Amino acid sequence: QVQLVESGGGLVQAGGSLRLSCAASGRRFSSYAMGWFRQAPGKAREFVAGISWSGGTTYNQDSVKGRFTISRDNAKNTVYLQMNSLKPEDTAVYFCAADYLGLGGGQSAQYEYWGQGTQVTVSS
Repeated sequence: QVQLVESGGGLVQAGGSLRLSCAASGRRFSSYAMGWFRQAPGKAREFVAGISWSGGTTYNQDSVKGRFTISRDNAKNTVYLQMNSLKPEDTAVYFCAADYLGLGGGQSAQYEYWGQGTQVTVSS
């Protein structure tokens, strides 16, 4: 069982930065690939970025490449999403998710555990 709690969301102007954190409780965090997803109002949840259990492999949605960076600290049971050059279209609720022994890919069905989400609002 893994419990995930996101933090770091907020209101920021376009061009600004935020760093989201996702703290995991439970055992064997290092055995889980982690992903970040987001859901904007009236839209389906979409993959943003993922990282393998070791941190050696990362994936990013095309629209965030070069702007967002996913990383993890297994000693702190935490995964991060550094978001730079934010745009109004990045406005959404951001969720982290855990996939046991996964690679961190973009298929939401692969992730067994989900956090409650944190709101990110980017003003123009």
